[in-house]
Amino acid sequence: MIEVKGLVKTYGAKRAVDGVSFKVNRGDILGFLGPNGAGKSTTMKMITGFLRPTAGTALVDGHDVTQDPVAVKRRIGYLPESAPAYGEMTVQEFLGFIAEARGFRSAAERTAQVDRAISLTHLDPVRRQSIETLSKGYKQRVGFAQALLHNPPVLVLDEPTDGLDPNQKNEVRSLIKSMAAEKAVILSTHILEEVEAICTRVIIISQGRVVVDETPAQLQARQPGARLDVIFRSLTQSDV
Repeated sequence: MIEVKGLVKTYGAKRAVDGVSFKVNRGDILGFLGPNGAGKSTTMKMITGFLRPTAGTALVDGHDVTQDPVAVKRRIGYLPESAPAYGEMTVQEFLGFIAEARGFRSAAERTAQVDRAISLTHLDPVRRQSIETLSKGYKQRVGFAQALLHNPPVLVLDEPTDGLDPNQKNEVRSLIKSMAAEKAVILSTHILEEVEAICTRVIIISQGRVVVDETPAQLQARQPGARLDVIFRSLTQSDV
């Protein structure tokens, strides 16, 4: 579903992403890890077509992000960092706007998609509340709802449980896991327990390069008995 080929992104003399390549199949939940500034968000923005690569490309469901970015965006649900939204809109209005932008032209189609997204993300208690008045956790759920709205085959989620309380985190993880059989999922996270709980694969990126691409069990086997955060620090500091 996703094939990343030699992605490079430079800003002047700085190479933020340096030849990143990997594949994600339907049914995969890929945990995308790395220290701050490693190039995770930049890579995800290039896959989703929000940043143009300096070199390399990515294919999403067979469509090249550099040659057919609109087709790529149709197939991706993207939750960016900090879940931007129009604060003066209510949750229902914002999701209705997203539904129309996604091509649902009739009122009945939009209502059906909005109701489905609200139900999946448990937003019904605040559906008529303006987004600017919501807690950080609810705002994050609104961002997740817009990513799910058009039922895309690919989900790219940047810190999807950021700002949620423990119960909400578990709800979102369960939702991601329940959808994984039909979708390819990339999620970045700094919560290593999240990797152990739901991810089928782990990629660790450091200084713009992939240093690990394996299953959580293989990662754990590098240092049997060690906590995942200890293994993570040793890999990103040594840049294996």
